Amino acid sequence: MTTATAIVAGHGIAFRRSLHLPNPPGKPSFSVARPHAHNRLLVPATPSPRPCRSISSESPTAAEADTAEEPAEENEEDDVDPLAEVCYLDPDADAEGIREWEVDFCSRPILDARGKKVWELVVCDATLSLQFTRFFPNTSINSVTLRDALASVASSLGVPLPDRARFFRSQMQTIISRACNDLGVKAVPSRRCVSLLLWLEERYETVYSRHPGFQKGTKPLLTLDNPFATNLPDNLFGDKWAFVQLPFDDVREEVELLERRYAFGAGLDLDLLGFELDETTLVPGVAVESSRAKPLAAWMNGLEICSMEVDTGRANLILSAGVSTRYVYAGYQKSAATTQEAEAWEAAKKACGGLHFLAIQENLNSDSCVGFWLLLDLPPPPV
Repeated sequence: MTTATAIVAGHGIAFRRSLHLPNPPGKPSFSVARPHAHNRLLVPATPSPRPCRSISSESPTAAEADTAEEPAEENEEDDVDPLAEVCYLDPDADAEGIREWEVDFCSRPILDARGKKVWELVVCDATLSLQFTRFFPNTSINSVTLRDALASVASSLGVPLPDRARFFRSQMQTIISRACNDLGVKAVPSRRCVSLLLWLEERYETVYSRHPGFQKGTKPLLTLDNPFATNLPDNLFGDKWAFVQLPFDDVREEVELLERRYAFGAGLDLDLLGFELDETTLVPGVAVESSRAKPLAAWMNGLEICSMEVDTGRANLILSAGVSTRYVYAGYQKSAATTQEAEAWEAAKKACGGLHFLAIQENLNSDSCVGFWLLLDLPPPPV
């Protein structure tokens, strides 16, 4: 791993500024800025094997973008049937190797013939090699219905049930957990359902909004929780931390080495997500030093870490995990210089399409990590 550099005033310099991790204050109350929106994953109702979005270092002009998109939009209008349900498995996929699913079971902004909201089950895997959708009336929403529907995903596509099923709505935890438990599947509350979240965003535009029962302006029935950040458990403290950055090429290398070199961490499919940044583009992150780096990384590994952000008003670094857990991960002495550095880190994250990382090391000057998590800011889905 190439040694990361500190971010100051929006540009990288060749030194690392480490900050001691103080005890965080108790349960502060604050609001979080909404992540910057980008063009996301495009998955037609008739699925394609490797749909992707694009985030690049160089953005086309508005005129070029309109010209490039018009033919695709016209074809998409012809192909998409908003009433159709999806049951798809990439013929080139290793069906036995799909051991994790991403699941959403929630109402949609669509009314049926009775004037009641339609519910939908959406299932995919992280690579979108597996895609499944099914609509339900609101009179059959329970764990038994969901259990039978999840079982039918496996039987319809000829794949085994997964070991784990991630879901991101805390309000559905009871129903999803019961359904999964009945099937011997571990239900995992997590916002690391990146492919699912982006697919829902795309389906809103190409499926739900074109459905004859679509209700424009309908707010999601089950909104995502964004609770106040609480104190970090004692076992998750490190000794020092720093705002850092790595070239995009080195980030790719770390992700590729995750399975072979690290016992702890999580990556993202950067090709599927359409990240086309220059190799030298600096991706922001946070590096943590700990004298007990391996135990710390092991504990962090069970958190389903999804993102990190800075609350410049309170001079805190916030860690988001699971579906509704937010910790005050660290604090720093507020000053003009530290505020400038924190703002530069957030600006760099925004410039990279929300991409950032967390690295745990035995020493901040080390060229290797004990744990590495690639993270991504995402806005909540429109449904």
